[in-house]
Amino acid sequence: MTSLDTRQAAQRFADTWQHGWTHHDVAAITALYHDDAVHTSMPFRPPHRGKQAIADYITWSFTGENDPQVTFSAPVVDAGQAAIEFRVHAYDNGRPITLAGCVFVQFDTDGLAVRTRDYWHTADGHL
Repeated sequence: MTSLDTRQAAQRFADTWQHGWTHHDVAAITALYHDDAVHTSMPFRPPHRGKQAIADYITWSFTGENDPQVTFSAPVVDAGQAAIEFRVHAYDNGRPITLAGCVFVQFDTDGLAVRTRDYWHTADGHL
């Protein structure tokens, strides 16, 4: 995959996640992943292997979350991978929270995510 193709795949990934998270559209988000993709959320959690496991994790993540305002930054791209920061203001079971983090994405030649890794933190309130 060329750098331009990676940039396009990364921007599509960021845009789809931003819209998908805002509307809790798990199907749109999981369409970004290869069938046997691996996702790790936080460094010491076991990875989610395969598109269905990733969909299950995303569905679980959205549980209790209301009215998310989601922003993804412009991707930083190198070869077939990208780093993308994100910030979410939401209500978790009625309590305002802010979640800030970064996702690292490795793409295949078709522009699908084959390996992703998140690092994120939450804080009470909308910061």
